[in-house]
Amino acid sequence: MIRITRINHVSLLVADTRRALGFYHDTLGLTISTQRPELDFPGAWLDVSDNQQIHLLQLASDAGVPRAAEHGGRDRHLAMDVDNLEAVTHALDEAGIDYTLSRSGRRALFCRDPDGNAIELVEV
Repeated sequence: MIRITRINHVSLLVADTRRALGFYHDTLGLTISTQRPELDFPGAWLDVSDNQQIHLLQLASDAGVPRAAEHGGRDRHLAMDVDNLEAVTHALDEAGIDYTLSRSGRRALFCRDPDGNAIELVEV
């Protein structure tokens, strides 16, 4: 039987790596990894924790992919744990990034990166 032990990385499509890093690095505070090899296309690797990463892949457009709903909880999304949801809401407010609180009643919120990828941030 196969046993999956953890998520190694998640890849997200972005139109502009620099703009995406403004969200993931500048606003959310993720560290840019220098441990991955250079690839023959634009993008970036971000360290999350415990050797888990996000790989930003720059493509011209993701416009042809439909979104399921305005609320990110009803869309494909990346979920990450945070230790202080109030710090997250403060950072998102300061950056002018809209978000919605989880409709489940959990201490969580959903926002979108500059390319429309839904991001869930859950307080643990």
